[in-house]
Amino acid sequence: MPQPPLLQRLGTAPRIAGGMRDRKAGYSELQLMKERFSKLLLGEDMSGGGKGVSTAAAISNAITNLYATVFGSCHRLEPLPVEKRSMWRREMDCLLSVCDYIVEFFPSKEVLPDGAIREVMATRPRSDIYVNLPALEKLDDMLLEILDGFQKTEFWYLNDKGHKDSSDDSAPCRPASHRGEERWWLPVPCVTKLGLTESARRDLRQKHDCASQIHKAAMAINNGILAEIKIPESYTQTLPKCGRASVGDAIYRHMSFPGKFAPEYLLDCLEISSEHEALEAADLVEAAMHVWRRKANHGHSRSPWSAVKDLMESDKNVMLASRAEDVLLCLKQRFPGLSQTTLDASKIQHNKDVGQAILESYSRVLESLAYTIVTCIDDVLFADESARKI
Repeated sequence: MPQPPLLQRLGTAPRIAGGMRDRKAGYSELQLMKERFSKLLLGEDMSGGGKGVSTAAAISNAITNLYATVFGSCHRLEPLPVEKRSMWRREMDCLLSVCDYIVEFFPSKEVLPDGAIREVMATRPRSDIYVNLPALEKLDDMLLEILDGFQKTEFWYLNDKGHKDSSDDSAPCRPASHRGEERWWLPVPCVTKLGLTESARRDLRQKHDCASQIHKAAMAINNGILAEIKIPESYTQTLPKCGRASVGDAIYRHMSFPGKFAPEYLLDCLEISSEHEALEAADLVEAAMHVWRRKANHGHSRSPWSAVKDLMESDKNVMLASRAEDVLLCLKQRFPGLSQTTLDASKIQHNKDVGQAILESYSRVLESLAYTIVTCIDDVLFADESARKI
C-alpha cells in the first residue's frame, strides 16, 4: 500500500516491522509535525483569535526557529548528530514544499489526440524561486558536507580530553583564543604542542575557503531578495526629512566631497570597533540612503529655473545615495556577522509574499551557518599558529 504524500515527506510513515517502539516514535513525530503546521496555518496564534502573523512571517519564523533548534549549539567543528540532521532535512523539506505551488503562467501549446494544436497557459516555478531555491539547497548540502568532514581531527575542544603528561610532545598545549573577553562562552580549540600536521592544516584552509565562498553566495542571495521586498510604509514614516541629519555633519562632509570617494577611508575615520557600533552606523547610513533616493525621484516643474535647480539637486542626491550604498556594503563586508538592520527587520516583519519569505529566511540561516563554520576554523588555525610559536 503506497504511503500518503505527507507521510512520505515527513519520513514518519508507520513501519510494517520494527516493533511497537518504532511505531510510537513515528506517531509522536507525526503529531509534533501536525502541531507545528497547525501553528503555521493559524499564524502562530493557537488561540484562534485571529491575532496571528501573516503566513509569510509564520513560515519565516518557522525556518529561523528550526535553524536555532538544530544549529543553535553548533559551536564546534564536528558532524551534525543524526537525529538533528534528520530533523533539519525532514522539516525543511516540508517548509520548502510550499514553493511547489508558487508558480507563474506562460503561454504554451498543447497537441490534441486528433493532431490539432491549441494554445494554453501552462505553469512553471516563479522565476526567483526557480533560480534561487536550487542554489540554496546546493549550499545547504555543501555546508553539511563540510561538517561531516570533521570526523577524525587533530584538534579537540577544552575539557573534551584529559590532560596528558606535559613532557610528551603529543600533550595538549595551552588553549589559545583570539576572542579575548568577547564570546567567552564558546568552546576553545586545543592542539598538540607541535601543532597540526601540514595535511590537516591544508584541509582546514580548503574548508575555510569553501565556507567563505558559501557565505558570500548566501549573503548575495539574501541581499537580492531583501532588495526586492517592498519597503514598509511604517519605515518610510520614520525617515528624517534630511539625510544629513541622519548621518551627521562629519559623515556628510566625507560623502558630499566632490572628489573620489573611498568608503573604506570613511569607515577608518569612524573607528568602528564593535558590531553594535557597526549596526548603529548601518541604520543611520541606510536611512539617509533612502531619503536621498526619495528626493532624487521626486520631480518638480514649477518654472524653468526650478526645473534646472531640481535637476542639479537630484544629481547630488543620486550621488549621495550611491555613496551611502557603498558605505553600507563596506560595513557588511567588514562585519560579516552583522545583525539585521532596522529596514531589513521591518521588511521581514511586514512582508506578505510567502515565496520571498522562504528564500530570505533560508538564505539568512545558511549565511549564519557558513559564518559560524568560518569563525570556528579561524579559532583552530589560531590555536595551531600559537602552538607553533611556542
